[in-house]
Amino acid sequence: MRLITFTSAESAAPRVGALVDGGDAAVDLSAAGVADTLEDLIAGGQESLAAARDAIDSGASRRPASDITLHAPLSHPPKNVMCVGKNYHAHAQEFHSSGFDASSGKDAAALPEHPVVFTKAHTSIVGPGVPIDTGLDPTRSTDYEGELAVVIGRGGRGIRQADCWSHVFGYTIVNDVTARITQQTHRQWFLGKSIDTFCPMGPTLVTAEEVPDVRELTLTTTVNGEPRQQARVADLVFDIPTLIEVISRSIRLEPGDIIATGTPAGVGIGFQPPRYLRPGDSVAITIEPIGTLENPVT
Repeated sequence: MRLITFTSAESAAPRVGALVDGGDAAVDLSAAGVADTLEDLIAGGQESLAAARDAIDSGASRRPASDITLHAPLSHPPKNVMCVGKNYHAHAQEFHSSGFDASSGKDAAALPEHPVVFTKAHTSIVGPGVPIDTGLDPTRSTDYEGELAVVIGRGGRGIRQADCWSHVFGYTIVNDVTARITQQTHRQWFLGKSIDTFCPMGPTLVTAEEVPDVRELTLTTTVNGEPRQQARVADLVFDIPTLIEVISRSIRLEPGDIIATGTPAGVGIGFQPPRYLRPGDSVAITIEPIGTLENPVT
């Protein structure tokens, strides 16, 4: 299923739905009584998923997708969005060489020995089409980072790698937008990555059964139509089972938690000079079957 959060002319309150018919139509799962929010649907586990499938199969509560507005699938996850830095081989070297990596010493290796985990404030989350507001970055060093995000279904602590897939509900796309100079100045990443509007997410949340092998997914990022990033998820330094195991060792993961798995090479600071986002730009990140997350820049 390609699950969505949406509003329409009839309802300003966000509702849960599913895109069907190749994305041309949407089923209103809230009207069908499945769940009021995607967070609730995830917490409902297999029972809620079965109810969603039944609603889709019944053909009820269906409308043209052109009649709705998509929002971030999850706007209020249980925790901040958990993110992983330097987790694609080429990007780790790109970031290490950029002069902006204040997280390690000058002589440290480009590839981390262990996952570099940080968070973005959930208040930075916005949906498809919502502008990335560079006016909130006083350093004018706003950069893009296209990422595959894992959404946790069944929670737990001390999850073993061998069991991790039973804890994955599905996948979405995150743009880990970053104020680079703020990130460098404070020698940590939270402030530079948690600015309001700096976490576009969506357009859908694809359930895990729709992705037989997540490693085969390809991420592509364009800025104003120009290709900037392209990589397979198989290129991750630390794969998804490793990330879930490491994070859950002492932190209980909860249904709806989000783990952004890292960005490939091709970010703005990888160019000489850096190519930061400017008002009038548009960033589009595509991972099929999730879709394309596109946001204008103001």
